[in-house]
Amino acid sequence: MDFQQVFGKPPETQASAPGRVNLLGEHTDYNDGFVLPTAIPQSTTVELGLSSDACDGLRQHHFYSENFNEQVTISESNHTPSGFASYIFGCIEVLQKAGYTIPSLSVYVKSSVPMGSGLSSSAALEVATLRALRQLLNLPIDDVEIAQFAQQAEIHYAGVQCGIMDQMASSLADTQHILFLDTRTLERQVMPLPDNAEILVIDSGVPRTLATSGYNQRRAECEEAARSLGVKALRDITDAEVTEKLPEPLCRRARHVVTENNRVLEVLQGVTSERFGELMNASHASLRDDYEVSVPALNTLVELLQKTPGVFGARLTGAGFGGACVALVVAGEARNIAIHVLEQYKQAGYNGQILVPSLELSDAA
Repeated sequence: MDFQQVFGKPPETQASAPGRVNLLGEHTDYNDGFVLPTAIPQSTTVELGLSSDACDGLRQHHFYSENFNEQVTISESNHTPSGFASYIFGCIEVLQKAGYTIPSLSVYVKSSVPMGSGLSSSAALEVATLRALRQLLNLPIDDVEIAQFAQQAEIHYAGVQCGIMDQMASSLADTQHILFLDTRTLERQVMPLPDNAEILVIDSGVPRTLATSGYNQRRAECEEAARSLGVKALRDITDAEVTEKLPEPLCRRARHVVTENNRVLEVLQGVTSERFGELMNASHASLRDDYEVSVPALNTLVELLQKTPGVFGARLTGAGFGGACVALVVAGEARNIAIHVLEQYKQAGYNGQILVPSLELSDAA
């Protein structure tokens, strides 16, 4: 099924946006902290056309997902739909609340971004939707505003109290560089990957859903820790020892955020591939022990990666509770390392798959 087959006419415009993988700076964005994401080759494409449908005088929108083979029709009077449609509906709503008039739409979505792996398939959908709306309606919004609208859509309509990292990465990052982002000021800097290194991403085979995970709980714990320390956000604490005065588990949650921010800032000063890897390893230990967002499968996969020759460092990526691991490896060795590690991972009782470098995209090239 394509747009023409679903809606009876060709689309009027289309736009795409990539998923992202975060190399360092996990769970720091909603603490006004620092992050180091990069875009991945997989992307989401949204095709748009105008729809003349109306019901009882109210505009109707039609959304179709190729991946789910699912069509959803909603009108202005509807409550927020569930599933993939909630993100599209959220993007339309936040634009309307900002004063833009959005006509009845037909929306067709297709994506190669893995879902449930912590690679921001939701942000890719939001940014692609907003880019397509910008093109279709000639909206005067820039790439940073697109990221901000996308974040609001996810918070208010998908129910995830996310920071802005995912949307900024999808809107501004590319696959050849790392995007350093200060999530409080939105100051950013494009940095090259470390010398003689490339990125490997492996799915643990354990899916996770942000809205039903401990994500919102961790955010609330961080906000409580910041209040107890008398600061606006944990970003304002630079010495991890300050967190020791907090009760459990707030002291460990805060310690992770403080040390993670410091790891990102060290990379910003310039580090070798070896040191970058050490910082990734330390990040995973902190996420596992202090932030408690890892699971046995992720720990097993990370340990296998960390002890494999050619791997500088590895850690879980994304919110945790399942999903994917990211490793920094010797350039040109990612696929061989992945095959070796996935065999050992299978022997340990798990089934993972390589996500980056993308087998499908490289084979099609």
